[in-house]
Amino acid sequence: PVSNKSEVFLLRTVHLHWNPEVSELLRAGNKVQCSSFILAVGHNAASFLSVYILASANWDAVGRGVAWNERSRSGTGPSGEGSACVFYRHKDEPAVLICHVTCHIAEDQLFQWTEKVFGYLQTRGLTVTVLSDSSVADYKTADYLCSSSAPFLRSLRSSAFSDQPVCQSLEQPNIITGLPAAVLNHCQVHSIAAVVYQCYSDVTGPDSITMDKYKPVLTKLGRSIQVDSSRSTDVLRNFVRSSEIQSNLYI
Repeated sequence: PVSNKSEVFLLRTVHLHWNPEVSELLRAGNKVQCSSFILAVGHNAASFLSVYILASANWDAVGRGVAWNERSRSGTGPSGEGSACVFYRHKDEPAVLICHVTCHIAEDQLFQWTEKVFGYLQTRGLTVTVLSDSSVADYKTADYLCSSSAPFLRSLRSSAFSDQPVCQSLEQPNIITGLPAAVLNHCQVHSIAAVVYQCYSDVTGPDSITMDKYKPVLTKLGRSIQVDSSRSTDVLRNFVRSSEIQSNLYI
C-alpha cells in the first residue's frame, strides 16, 4: 500500500535537531559559521576525539541527528534520546564543529544526511576532516597483508584540499564507502577542502591501539583548536575499559 511506503519513507528521513541558539540562527535564514568541520565515523574514531579533544570541556553539544533504519535503533524514541550522531561546537572557537557518528547510516540516507548537514553550514573557507574506522578485511593489496601490520592509516582528499595529509594515500583499487565517501563526494562536487583518514584495523570493537593510529592527525587539528596530545595510551586503555563496562551493562 502507498500509505505504508510513505510511512517508511518518513521513518527513514534523516532529522537534525539543534539547540535553541542554532535553531534561531537557522530560522532567521543564516548559516552556521564553520571554518573546520571534524567528522568521526565509527567507535574508535569517535572515542579518539573524545579522549584527545572533547575531554577539554571547552565543547557544547549543539545538535544531534536521528537516522532510523534496520541497523540503527538509537534515537528512535519521540525525542531521540541517546542519539549516536552528536554535534559539538567549541566554546572559544565557535567556527569549529565536531560530529560523532557511531550509528549506521543506511545507503538511502547518506545523500540526505550530507545534504542536510552541509546545507546548514557556511562552506566558504571550510576545511573538512573525516576520521573513519574500517576493517582490514576490506583492504585490497597485491601482497599478502600480515595481520601484524594492522592497524594502519590511509588518506583520500578532495581536489580543493591543498595541505599535506599525515599519511600515504589510499592505494587503488581500494575505495571508501558509506558516510565518509558521501561527505568526500559532496566536498569534491562543491569544491570544499576535505580529507578522509581511514584506519584499517583487525579489531571491530573499541581498541586503544587502533585509536592511537589517529594521533598524527592531531598535528593538523591543533592549528584550529587546542588538543591534548599528552594523553597517553593508558588513558585510551582506561577509556576502552570503561566503554566495555558500559556496554556490558546492557547485555
